[in-house]
Amino acid sequence: MTIRPILKIAGSGALVLLLAATAAAQSAGDTTTLRTSHGHPDLSGIWDFRTVTPLERPEELGDQAFFSEEESAEYAAERVLANNADRDREERKQITTDRGTVNGTRESRDLALAYNDFWWDRGDNVVETRRTSLVIDPPNGRIPALTEGGAQRAAERVRLNQRPTEGPEDRPLGERCITGFNSGPPMLPAAYNMNVQIFQTPDHVVLLNEMVHNARIIPLDGSDHGTLPQWTGVSRGHWDGDTLVVETKNFLRETSFRNSSKNLHLVERIRRVDGDTLLYTFTVTDPTTWTAPWTVELPMRQSDLPIFEYACHEGNYGMDGTLTGARAVERRAAGQ
Repeated sequence: MTIRPILKIAGSGALVLLLAATAAAQSAGDTTTLRTSHGHPDLSGIWDFRTVTPLERPEELGDQAFFSEEESAEYAAERVLANNADRDREERKQITTDRGTVNGTRESRDLALAYNDFWWDRGDNVVETRRTSLVIDPPNGRIPALTEGGAQRAAERVRLNQRPTEGPEDRPLGERCITGFNSGPPMLPAAYNMNVQIFQTPDHVVLLNEMVHNARIIPLDGSDHGTLPQWTGVSRGHWDGDTLVVETKNFLRETSFRNSSKNLHLVERIRRVDGDTLLYTFTVTDPTTWTAPWTVELPMRQSDLPIFEYACHEGNYGMDGTLTGARAVERRAAGQ
C-alpha cells in the first residue's frame, strides 16, 4: 500500500497517531486490520512450522496437556540432543548393521543416519502454546485406535516393506518425488523444509509447500469436489469469519496418510492470530481407518527467509539402486 505525502503538519500528526494505534492493536493480537485489498483476512507470507513437540503425547505424561515454562525448555533440550544425527553415530551404525535381515531383507535403517546433523532441520523448540502434543483431540493427546481394516492395511505395509522391492510403486511417494513427506495435506513437521507460502486472490488461496514445491490451488467459489481422485486430494475452501476452512477429499489410495483409506476426509482451518503467527488446525475423519476423528493444532511462525527450491532427484538414480539391489537379494536367495 502506498501512502501519499501529507503536507499539513496536523495531518502528519494524525497519521503518526493512527499508525501508532494500529501497531499497538496488532501487537495486542487484534488482526482486524490485517486484511487483503478485497477484504479477506490476510494470511499471505511464508510460514515456518518446525517444532520438537511430538504429534502424540508421550505416554509417561498421562493427562498433562501443557508443559510449564521450565518443563518445555527441558523437553526441547532433550529432543534436540536425541535428534542429533552425529551423536554416537558409529555406535548406531553398528547397531543397525547387527540387526541382520528379516525374510531376506534388511530392516529399515535408523533414518537419522541418512544425513549428518547439519542437513536436518527439525527445530529446537516446542510450540508456543507449550502443549505436550500436537494432537489436541482426543483430550489424551493420542491418535485413536485403528479399526480392524486400518490395522490390516498397516500390517500389509509392514509386510511389503520386508520383501525386496518389486517396482517403483512399492516405494513411498516422497521417495518418488511425487509428494512431500511433510506437506500433506495435512501439513505436519518432519525432517526439513517445513515452510509454506500462502498466496491469495479474491476467489482462490494457494498453499505452496517448500517440500517438493507442491502448489495446492484452493477455489473459494463453492464448487463441489467432483469425483476424480488426486495425489493430494481435491480441496475446496470458504471463509468462516476470519478463519479459512479447507475441506479435502477424493484422495488417491496411494497417498495414504498414516495408512488412511480412500475415504479420508480432511478439514483444515487457518487463522491469523497476530502479525507473526498463524494457527493451523486440522481434523482427520476416516471411519475405515480410525475408531474416531482426531484433531491437530499447529502454530506457524512468519519467516523472514524466502522459499527455496527443493530439487527432489532421488528417483533419478536412487530408484535404480533400490531395484537393482532387490533383484540381487532375490538371486542370492535363489542360490544364483
